[in-house]
Amino acid sequence: MNGRWILAAMSALALGATASAQIAPGLPATPGLRDPLAPVGDLVREPLEQALGAVRALDVADLRLERLTTLVRANPRVLDLDDRGQAVVRGEILAMAPSEEALARLKTAGFSIAREEDADALGLRMVTLRPPSGLNIRAAVRKAREIDPAGDYDFNHLYAGADAGAAAAAAASSSHALPAGRVGLLDGGVDRGHMAFRGVEIEQRGFAPGGGRPSRHGTAVASLLVGRGFGGLGAGSRLYAADVYGTGPTGGSAAAIVGALNWMAEAKAPVVNISLVGPDNATLRAAVKALQSRGCLVVAAVGNDGPAAPSLYPASYAGVVAVTGVDAKGRLLPEAGKASHVDFAALGSGVKVATPGGGTASVRGTSYAAPVVAAHLAARADIAALAALARDLGAPGPDPVFGKGFVGSVQ
Repeated sequence: MNGRWILAAMSALALGATASAQIAPGLPATPGLRDPLAPVGDLVREPLEQALGAVRALDVADLRLERLTTLVRANPRVLDLDDRGQAVVRGEILAMAPSEEALARLKTAGFSIAREEDADALGLRMVTLRPPSGLNIRAAVRKAREIDPAGDYDFNHLYAGADAGAAAAAAASSSHALPAGRVGLLDGGVDRGHMAFRGVEIEQRGFAPGGGRPSRHGTAVASLLVGRGFGGLGAGSRLYAADVYGTGPTGGSAAAIVGALNWMAEAKAPVVNISLVGPDNATLRAAVKALQSRGCLVVAAVGNDGPAAPSLYPASYAGVVAVTGVDAKGRLLPEAGKASHVDFAALGSGVKVATPGGGTASVRGTSYAAPVVAAHLAARADIAALAALARDLGAPGPDPVFGKGFVGSVQ
């Protein structure tokens, strides 16, 4: 019996109740779980929470891929799968700064240019190619790489939020605000009218069709960055909120993310939070590196595919501040992924966040650990200074599980 069936059975025995949990902007909702242990005493709750967490970690990577596959099946005209089962935009190949000679050879082979975009602030030029007629996207990417081995050609991958859905657990957050600062956010749209953002200047732009509309994930992460009463930056702060999801099925594409990163470079955001996960992508890699070269600290969640799953990106790129999640007792979330490196840990269970329409919720996942670290870095703009304040978890000193230590509060 796999982890999904065990978890479902345990939940049904406890309460027999389900709730809709938003997995990520742009991805379809899947059955979620109300906290099945709500009526249970603390002495019983703790071991059961650990058991449920361990079961959840058994095959969360498979669940994420299943959700992506479901999304592709529901939108076959605009979405496809790459050769690793990752969701991509159908009929689009991203080429980073191809030479004119390479483009000429590609056109001769039947490729055509769909659009050209200059990410001027990043110093990059991105060309989106259409494959030759009759050639599927997987074969087309292989062919483009064969024609121009020195070039950077990749799929237009989709990236999902690094959360684990809502959980009706006791919220643990801090009402203490950090000093005001500037910070960038790549996520879904933010509900700027929420009381949590009073006194905060939010500039929002859409980089996907229908962008700029409030989303649960974007509003939640933004509240941890700059929201009043959520432990983030104080009133007087400025948030550059890039909606890379919008409302269509192609939301969260690598192309949208690159466009948002270019805006972050234009705005000179000192710190950018990315609570999104997906595969390595040549175009995204180049954009992240270009933004870093301009002095920006990029913070990203390690994801919730579990420790046995392959490393996810952009958290695993060199120089990105990778953040994992722990519970209120400082224990690593069983579903937390393993990036190629981990820099900090923060609370990722029972986290109080803002929701569109003026409400709040308690959520779980590394999505909600990353903005805690990003907010602290925006207040200090110095990794070494934050490392000096971080609390050791596990063995003394930095380690591969918790990085430089725990950031933030659980009270």
